[in-house]
Amino acid sequence: MTLPASRRTVLLATGATALAVGCGDQDDGGDPGTSSPSPGQELAKTADIPVGGGKIFKDEKVVVTQPTRGDFKAFSAICTHQRCVVATVADGTINCACHRSSFDIADGAVTGGPATEPLPAQRITVKGDAITLA
Repeated sequence: MTLPASRRTVLLATGATALAVGCGDQDDGGDPGTSSPSPGQELAKTADIPVGGGKIFKDEKVVVTQPTRGDFKAFSAICTHQRCVVATVADGTINCACHRSSFDIADGAVTGGPATEPLPAQRITVKGDAITLA
């Protein structure tokens, strides 16, 4: 004979399941929304970054640019206006689609608002044809 589950039994069982799921292992050891780049992590090959443009690495929250041939720069990919991840790199600027802020690919300076603060620089190392986080 099977008895119907009481409300307390159901709540306890579902709460334990939610707790077990919420405490699962994370590959990066933390909340995936707040992970930071790992030093020494290879982001790209130099050939992947166009001269006068760049590439956004959303998972690492980094944008790598090449303003002039052989000159590689890196900046946070988080817009300083409302913390959106930037969306494109085109025509010499890093562009946020949320509110249309734009930043210079050479120094991260604001080229169009509403952002008022530049993108913070990130450290990278270029060794051979590999670009890695420093």
